[in-house]
Amino acid sequence: MSEYLVFEKMSTKKRAHNIIFHTHTVSGIVISVALYIIFFAGSFSFFRDEIVNWERGHTIEVEDEIGINVDSVIQNLSLTYPLYGRDIDLHHYYNERKISVSLSASKDSTAPEEAKVRAFFYMDTHDHSTATYQESYTLGEFLYRLHFFAQIPNRVGYYLSGFVAFFFLFAILTGIIIHWKKIISSFYVFRPWAKLKTIWTDSHTALGLIGFPFQLVYALTGSFFMLKTILVIPAVLVLYNGDQEKFSTELEYHPPAYELGYEPFQNDFTFNDYLDQTRERWGDFKITEVKVLNYGDVNMHVSIAGNMDYDHQLNGIGEIIYKVSDHSIVKEKSPLEGSSYLDGVKNLLFRLHFADFAGIGMRIISFVLGLVSCYVILSGVMIWLVARDKKNVSEKQRRFNQKVVYSYLAICLSMFPVIALEFVLVKLIPQAGMSFIYWTFFAEWLGLSIFFTLKKDNVFTLKWSLILGSIFGLMIPVVNGIITGNWFWRSWQKGFHQILIIDLFWILLSAVSLFTLYQLKIRKTPKIWAKNKKYKTVAVAKSR
Repeated sequence: MSEYLVFEKMSTKKRAHNIIFHTHTVSGIVISVALYIIFFAGSFSFFRDEIVNWERGHTIEVEDEIGINVDSVIQNLSLTYPLYGRDIDLHHYYNERKISVSLSASKDSTAPEEAKVRAFFYMDTHDHSTATYQESYTLGEFLYRLHFFAQIPNRVGYYLSGFVAFFFLFAILTGIIIHWKKIISSFYVFRPWAKLKTIWTDSHTALGLIGFPFQLVYALTGSFFMLKTILVIPAVLVLYNGDQEKFSTELEYHPPAYELGYEPFQNDFTFNDYLDQTRERWGDFKITEVKVLNYGDVNMHVSIAGNMDYDHQLNGIGEIIYKVSDHSIVKEKSPLEGSSYLDGVKNLLFRLHFADFAGIGMRIISFVLGLVSCYVILSGVMIWLVARDKKNVSEKQRRFNQKVVYSYLAICLSMFPVIALEFVLVKLIPQAGMSFIYWTFFAEWLGLSIFFTLKKDNVFTLKWSLILGSIFGLMIPVVNGIITGNWFWRSWQKGFHQILIIDLFWILLSAVSLFTLYQLKIRKTPKIWAKNKKYKTVAVAKSR
């Protein structure tokens, strides 16, 4: 009886292990292509602002804050738009010269018709020129939005990337469970002369473990950002009885509203004084948003929001609202007193996802870990292919599996040369807008993916993806230097750090790609080693 119970217990454990293993495999294969795109495009997104400034030939002196003369900006807006009774929102999202400008419809019922229409555009803080979102579109914005499939209309891409991140969370956790008992010993094992599946498995396990914290953070934050609209539905229905307005207000997604006084305010004042007062009040406070509510009215208010310098305080969110008529403070959320739980959670999720809380070094580390995650995804698919290349699998099924991997590698690996080529094109054609980037990028990607798929040679796909990516990558600083004169040594002398970073980034990335290609050639496994039985697989862990 006891032997039967032991056998039953072992059988149950084995069945549970098989379920987890197959869940890990299936979830990984299903989401692998989408996940690779997310991580590869997302890795470049860490340098979104540098890419935008490189593309435009701009350099930013003041980072992480709005850095504008608010009085000058509003005076310039008044030349084009009737502003009385409007709410004006000036927002600094990214480290670039342009800020977003949002004008609400005027609350004055007697205002002219053109004042009753909302407006949104971007303004260059240097020359006050304005442009629509489509006119301001850049390759940096494209890659940033590609990593959550924003190009798919009607927010379908948002939800798709969210569910991919959610299932990736399952793949990560089940992978850790599968390797838990041997997680330490397996980490130190590398058998370069073993069979192909063993090589893929060793590298997949080791690099997957190294990137586990990084991947876990991005699986959690990515699924939260893209699926939060769906996730909050039960909370709205149960806790707020379907009152979405109340829910949004309590989460502070709606700005405060003030009634119009219907009496013009004519006293002399400057908006910049309120910004100066706020900086003096909170020291290293970075102002990222300025709102003028009920502009030109006796009940006009000025809202100033931002955060403390991340070098000093990670969750220092602050906001202050002044009433202009008597210069009183209507609302104050001091960043010096510590953030609320709500602000702390929201800000922490953003900071972890964007990796912008520890300077350029943190973003470089995140970029490398993003590429490591891409390799883990690729190696997982190769393990899947090699594991099914057996005699007990029908020839028809094996051919189908190979075709799947041909297409998979073609789509994934071709992203590298396509992105590099797109950098060259947007510099050659400075006026390239949204439609140009869309058409050229997806046409190049589709054409190269079809070519590699029809070639039916994974080694060829890898080799020429690295070669083309390296060639185009080395062309990027050359083309930039010829067209703009900003050769990387001149960018260094002039202090154009954003431009310099991109040029050096592509030189280094291309060099690493060529070195990887060289290593793949000289370290090719001799066939005799695979056949000779006297050569045994050596585990580093055992040798130690």
